[in-house]
Amino acid sequence: MVHISELIQLAVIVALVWYFYKKLIRNTSSEKMVRGVLGLVLLWVFSFVCVLLKLDLIGGFLHWVALFLSISLIVVFQPELRKFMALMGSVQGWRKLFAGKNGDSVQARNTAPLDAIVSAVEYMSAKHTGALIVFPTTLDESVIERKGVAVDAKITSELLLTIFFNKTPLHDGAVIVENNRIAYAGAILPLSQHNLNWKYGTRHRAALGLSEVSSATVLVVSEESGDISIAEKGKITKYDDLKKLRAKLEKVMKM
Repeated sequence: MVHISELIQLAVIVALVWYFYKKLIRNTSSEKMVRGVLGLVLLWVFSFVCVLLKLDLIGGFLHWVALFLSISLIVVFQPELRKFMALMGSVQGWRKLFAGKNGDSVQARNTAPLDAIVSAVEYMSAKHTGALIVFPTTLDESVIERKGVAVDAKITSELLLTIFFNKTPLHDGAVIVENNRIAYAGAILPLSQHNLNWKYGTRHRAALGLSEVSSATVLVVSEESGDISIAEKGKITKYDDLKKLRAKLEKVMKM
């Protein structure tokens, strides 16, 4: 018989796991790793259930599959594990963990990346400089044809303008933003196979294509017209008002 104390302990464990997930994992590149771990846990549990039900052959098979996948998981997600351990070993990481809505750190409220993007986009729109900026929530890397060059740099308007300057090698690709930093530049995105309006070029087709196969939000600046648009969930929305664009990016970047 289950005692009330055991139910309370279970509720506390669930609450702690959810709190850690919401604070450190959700909407980060590590979320995919956590999903994989949860899948493995379920596989382990199912293997033990099969053994208890005297289904020894199935239970033994699932046990060895789970063991193999566990070892593979450590290898595949080694960068994410290093990043997570580095975060937990820093004072900043613990501040992020225990910061409440009214006690967020200065860094969490820092709007410099947003300001830099809006400023660069405004300039590129006026100068008809084409640009593609990807804001992934959870992004399956397999849907991107090529991630491009790893940058891992602070977002500044100067850096964005340099990347998308039409004489640089990376200007035709996309910039991928992760954790409010420029993670990659020159990424090649999948093209949409739908028939688009004649005014939409390759950049719009690439932005729409990624939004069709992932939950990413993609900002596009048209080289031909200077129009600013956002592709999301298989649809493209044009933004003529920079205030509305900024409000949209605040939600996307969770400022």
